Amino acid sequence: MFKYQLVVLAAVVFLGTSHSAPSDSADAHAEIRSYVNEIKQDDNSYKYQFETSNGIAQQEQGVGGYYASGSSQYYTPEGQLIQLTYTADENGFQPQGEHLPTPHPIPEAILKSLEWNQAHPEEEVEEHHHGHGGGGHSFGDQGHQFPASGLPYEKKF
Repeated sequence: MFKYQLVVLAAVVFLGTSHSAPSDSADAHAEIRSYVNEIKQDDNSYKYQFETSNGIAQQEQGVGGYYASGSSQYYTPEGQLIQLTYTADENGFQPQGEHLPTPHPIPEAILKSLEWNQAHPEEEVEEHHHGHGGGGHSFGDQGHQFPASGLPYEKKF
């Protein structure tokens, strides 16, 4: 039994030393080069920043619970510099960075439909008050008019 335990222990030690451990990376040995942390009690504002020897940097300032803006950067394992700037306020969190995905473009047909709706708001109001006109069905005592297909949201252009 003792020989079996010794073999298992030797295998664990061998496997542990044959692969580079995270503690051998430059990130594990990074040092803090600068650090600032300021909080003002009178107006609840704050500011902090730090930078490490492996290229990681972060800074932020704001007023707690109301507003913040800042930036951060780091290097990927492939050596690419990633930089992010952001603001956070009543409009939400708004990050910006070259590495962030961008939304797909809105299809032309949807854009045209949105433009038409914006240019003709009175027609939408009329339809809500007067129904969809002929060819529809009236359901119940409310007198709501729906298109012949029965879908209340269907609109013909």
